[in-house]
Amino acid sequence: MENAEIESVDEEMPSQNGRQYRPVVSDDRAVIQMSSMGSSSSTDIPVKKINMPSQVETAASIRDGPHEGLGHSQKDSKLELFGFDSLVNILGLKSMTGEQIPTPSSPRESEDVSITVGRPKETGPGPKLGTMMGVFLPCLQNILGIIYYIRFSWIVGMAGVGEALVLVAFCGSCTFLTGISLSAIATNGAMKGGGPYYLIGRALGPEVGVSIGLCFFLGTAVAGAMYVLGAVETFLDALPNAGFFRESVIVITNSTSTNGTKPDLVATTVSTPSLHDLQIYGIIVTILLCFIVFGGVKIINRVAPAFLIPVLFSLLCIFVGVFSAPRSDASSGIMGLNLQTFKENWSSDYQRTTNAGIPDPEGSVYWNFNALVGLFFPAVTGIMAGSNRSASLKDTQRSIPIGTLAATLTTSSLYLISVLLFGALAAREELLTNRLLTAEVAWPFPIIIYVGIILSTLGAALQSLTGAPRLLAAIANDDILPVLNYFKVTEGGEPHLATLFTAFICIGCVVIGNLDLITPTITMFFLLCYAGVNLSCFLLDLLDAPSWRPRWKFHHWSLSLLGASLCIVIMFLISWTFTVVSLALASLIYYYVSLKGKAGDWGDGFKSAYFQLALRSLRSLGANQVHPKNWYPIPLIFCRPWGKLPENVPCHPKLADFANCVKKKGRGMSIFVSIIDGDYHELAEDAKTACRQLSTYIDYKRCEGVAEIIVAPNMSDGFRGIVQTMGLGNLKPNIIVMRYPEIWRRENLTQIPSTFVSVINDCIIANKAVVIVKGLDEWPGEYQRQYGTIDLYWIVRDGGLMLLLSQLLLTKESFESCKIQVFCIAEEDTEAEELKADVKKFLYDLRMQAEVIVVTMRSWEAHMENGPQQEDSVEAFTSAQRRIAAYLAEMKETAQKGGKSLMADGKPVVVNEQQVDKFLYTTLKLNSTILKYSRMAAVVLVSLPPPPLNHPAYFYMEYMDLLVENVPRMLIVRGYRRDVVTLFT
Repeated sequence: MENAEIESVDEEMPSQNGRQYRPVVSDDRAVIQMSSMGSSSSTDIPVKKINMPSQVETAASIRDGPHEGLGHSQKDSKLELFGFDSLVNILGLKSMTGEQIPTPSSPRESEDVSITVGRPKETGPGPKLGTMMGVFLPCLQNILGIIYYIRFSWIVGMAGVGEALVLVAFCGSCTFLTGISLSAIATNGAMKGGGPYYLIGRALGPEVGVSIGLCFFLGTAVAGAMYVLGAVETFLDALPNAGFFRESVIVITNSTSTNGTKPDLVATTVSTPSLHDLQIYGIIVTILLCFIVFGGVKIINRVAPAFLIPVLFSLLCIFVGVFSAPRSDASSGIMGLNLQTFKENWSSDYQRTTNAGIPDPEGSVYWNFNALVGLFFPAVTGIMAGSNRSASLKDTQRSIPIGTLAATLTTSSLYLISVLLFGALAAREELLTNRLLTAEVAWPFPIIIYVGIILSTLGAALQSLTGAPRLLAAIANDDILPVLNYFKVTEGGEPHLATLFTAFICIGCVVIGNLDLITPTITMFFLLCYAGVNLSCFLLDLLDAPSWRPRWKFHHWSLSLLGASLCIVIMFLISWTFTVVSLALASLIYYYVSLKGKAGDWGDGFKSAYFQLALRSLRSLGANQVHPKNWYPIPLIFCRPWGKLPENVPCHPKLADFANCVKKKGRGMSIFVSIIDGDYHELAEDAKTACRQLSTYIDYKRCEGVAEIIVAPNMSDGFRGIVQTMGLGNLKPNIIVMRYPEIWRRENLTQIPSTFVSVINDCIIANKAVVIVKGLDEWPGEYQRQYGTIDLYWIVRDGGLMLLLSQLLLTKESFESCKIQVFCIAEEDTEAEELKADVKKFLYDLRMQAEVIVVTMRSWEAHMENGPQQEDSVEAFTSAQRRIAAYLAEMKETAQKGGKSLMADGKPVVVNEQQVDKFLYTTLKLNSTILKYSRMAAVVLVSLPPPPLNHPAYFYMEYMDLLVENVPRMLIVRGYRRDVVTLFT
């Protein structure tokens, strides 16, 4: 696009494909800064203000036809159908990477939105790091530590060459498999800061992520103290005079006497570093390292090579010294590379030693392979050093796999070669007694090894003090635990407060000064993190969700499972006690996050597992009918069909209580549905808001269920759509629960009868059970205990639903003190005792305890022959007759004026006045019977009569009002064409 095309605002834009484009005006609100797309253009393009339409206006303009926007040439308008919108181009892509961006469709009034079209500006704290400086060297620096220099030759002497190779391969395989899992997860999309916490949290959920992340933070922080203590101890060993306090230990050894017959005891005084010297120097070194960390990533990257290069040079000196051994001043046990020595050192020689590792038959420490695993494993940790700095990497998806695995393979190869060389270099006694064999062997001077030990441990400590604060800041930035809000940092900022907290932990461990107590704790935390990474990859690989597409292809769920198993085995091999303690700490953090943490949905693997398990279960259920033994009520709660509630109350407060009553122990799914009358396009946002309010209400009432809001032209159409489409397979709702419309006559709501009858007819046609709650306002709460009876008026066969509901009510605390009475309604000429015996036998086979009462009722014909009797609700009966007669007269008058047949609710009806009286009489007799026997009942259950065909809905409401007259609490139940209880086991 030429500059002149943008600057020309006074001319009319040309028409393209029948569309007219208006010119850009200068007083528009939003600003789009359009930079040159071509790399060859170096001229500045003037900025013009153009009007960015709102989201609704944009959608309407696209839907209705002509779209006003920027003019483009034909070749630049390939996406003309969608309209030119830079918000989609830039902000849409950013949102897919998980970046937090403001919503583009809702700028405040008089606020300009500045957008740069083209290449986005670089943000962040300076240049990013590549694979070498960002991952490989930090991992190498963290893995190579003090254990290689001062304990590795001793491990070879104790385990022998054969088992030492197994030990290195065993521990190295654990970290290598973890590196493969780490590589797979890290290459499955953009990765923010937080390293293993970010990976585990996004794969296993925030609770697991935070619990393992905090443990790994503690392990990394404490590891910094271990490295500092190792550096200070080596420094004091090399320069004993540098200590402020002097301590010495007398070591007694056996030596052969001059005549060779009786051994002599030789006492040797050995100077050891004082605990107070370790504490003083350790605190000073920690503070100095913290100053370097406070300088930021730039300073760390400049300082890190100064620590690493001498370490690599010292390793070279060791290997040169090994191949040139023995020198003239070497100990007698160092014989140079010798095959015979190699054979003698092949087997293991586990024995007791002192705390310093010196062989002693009376020593307090007995070594075996398990103990050596605990000693050596810290020498292979550190593979997370690169991922801990993921926020500072240029390309995490490339750098983390290559750098981490390269560092792991390099160090493991170094260890394996060193086992072979040390096994052939010196006798076993020399390997076990010479603590600094590497220093004595090194060419040309032993001081090089001391420098290498000190710098390697300080470099590892620097990496720990760098990674731990960033890990803590990443956990805090996710806003899961409010208590960690103090450690939040802005994008591109340095975690200074988190660094101070890490330094405080490190100094506290330095003051303790006991490496033997610190090392197992660190190992357990690292292993716990490694197991979490492997389990995350295993779960993601096994589920194979559509979003699981890692660039790193050399992985498989079996490898991740093997890596996790190795981590767990190593934990228990090292120490049962420390394993239990670390798992207990992680469990406590998990429990705390579950209680106090904020909900975070990161699309984790557990959610995917639940989803796939639900899909698999749904497919296995199929669409066939469920056996009565496996039948579960899935109630659909009709929230606001009628009745007046405040606008901010999405559902009647007692409906959720009742929904829990129809589920055993509250388990099972409920679907809360509300219908909004109107046009969907206009009320879609209102429906979403109402759905969120209803979901909040369900959670508040602790009811297991989901919320659905439907927008429909009217309530009847909305419910008809719900009853046909709601649910999947056998997980469709099977019981419709709604409130009885008690207010329809009082509020003169004339539309309620037709809607009420329509809903019931739709349920019958769709083969759904119906439960209508009368007296919902008086329904007992969770802790309102009821006494008396639960009375069932069992009139028609309903598949046992009424019996099942009564049993479910008894499982609730409110009704557990009640007893069940079953009333069988029969005509006068029925064999009452025979019917009673049959019902008792049926209830016994159903394992239900209930009292059976047979009630006889006169038929309509007997009533007409013998004349009326005085009933409790005769006044209501007479009033209903008068209202029906008046309504019928009005219908006839309307039909005569229009010259049409009788019409009601927009449909032709046929009215048999004698049949109407018969229905009124039947409901009157049933109501009188209920009032006679169940006036003090806690709740009454009665069968729901279906709406008569071709009767006006108004008449049916009169029948129902007469049925529920003066009954305070009633459930009107209609089953469906299937059994929900069974006699068989």
